Amino acid sequence: AEKYIISQFDVDVSINMHTLKLDADLKALVQNKVKQRFYRNELYYWTISNDDTKIAYALMDNVIGKSMPITFLVILNNEGAILASKVIKYREAYGGEVGNKNWLSQFNKLTNSSEYIVGENIDGISGATISVNSLSKGIQKIAVLFPLIKDKLN
Repeated sequence: AEKYIISQFDVDVSINMHTLKLDADLKALVQNKVKQRFYRNELYYWTISNDDTKIAYALMDNVIGKSMPITFLVILNNEGAILASKVIKYREAYGGEVGNKNWLSQFNKLTNSSEYIVGENIDGISGATISVNSLSKGIQKIAVLFPLIKDKLN
């Protein structure tokens, strides 16, 4: 995850990993909006800095594919727009195409107020329907969560 984060920037960056505990009210608010549960009560996140200025954040979460968790990472700028996303660990036998960087690039520039509708502005993948829907909601969940927690991220 950290190598990927560093690879996404054309300037020297320093990254610091943290754990974010999700309180029940915040979890419920985001889960109800996105219609997907958080996998755990905490997320790993990284602050990404150039010199002493925070330029971006990366958050890692899991979603359930057909039966196994999919671990993914979303990098957002300070305004909450998605800069990049990556599937860190895909554990299913089928549907791994959701890890394709071209498919994931369609999330770039989306925000908490964007539409994440598979078949409309998010392309489906034949044979990976469950993973596509699950990962799309997971990325939306991070985008919706980010502005609500940004001030808490150190």
